Amino acid sequence: MRVRKVFAVLGTLLALAAVVPSGAGAAEDTEKQGTKKPTVVLVHGAFADASSWNGVVERLQRKGFPVVAVANPLRSVTGDANYLKQVLASIEGPIVLAGHSYGGMVQSQAALGNPNVKALVYVAAFAPEKGESALELSNKLPGSTLGDAVRPIALGDGTTDLVIAQDKFWQQFAADVSRKDATLAAATQRPINDTALNEKAGEPAWKTVPSYFVVAGKDKNIPIAAQKWMAERAHARAVVEVKSASHSVAVSHPDTVADLIVRAAR
Repeated sequence: MRVRKVFAVLGTLLALAAVVPSGAGAAEDTEKQGTKKPTVVLVHGAFADASSWNGVVERLQRKGFPVVAVANPLRSVTGDANYLKQVLASIEGPIVLAGHSYGGMVQSQAALGNPNVKALVYVAAFAPEKGESALELSNKLPGSTLGDAVRPIALGDGTTDLVIAQDKFWQQFAADVSRKDATLAAATQRPINDTALNEKAGEPAWKTVPSYFVVAGKDKNIPIAAQKWMAERAHARAVVEVKSASHSVAVSHPDTVADLIVRAAR
């Protein structure tokens, strides 16, 4: 009888092992659940690169979201948007698109007509109307000091690349980020061509796609008044204000940014 009981217990354990995933099986099941979530595509802006999204990416991945942080060319609105369109076309299933700064110009144009893009998140970003440029929007309301901080690089083709002077980068772009991290970001910043800042936007996707905004209270690139005005014009589903944030709000407050992206994804 005792032997029979032992075999009965072993049989029960084997049956449980067959239906409860563990090890590689559990990981595979988690992956399958993760693929049901929309892909989050992140678009950086001027004077930054895709690594500026690292904190946001880590938090989204922990929640099971597939994430793509795009390398924005920063050459022209039309060219950059066409590149982003190709990236979006390569992704299957629903997409939540989030852009920082000039990345908002690009995503507004690239998402137009793509049925897979279900939400647009603007993170201290431009949300242009047709015919508006980034330069025009940054100066529409007082508060931007970017013009005094940029330095030109003549390219010899009639256009100019712009960078933020490294000794001004911390206070201008990332005042609520540690000085060590801001110094590193200043050294690795991507220049933007002046064509991109002056080019007028096409018809924007925010007129047909739900939008969400993170606005930065101490932004010296895009004044918060301009950010709020654009959010109101776009009839944003939600506006989250981070009163102490610099333009680098995705770096200094990745939890807030990631939480709004997750909210948009739902």
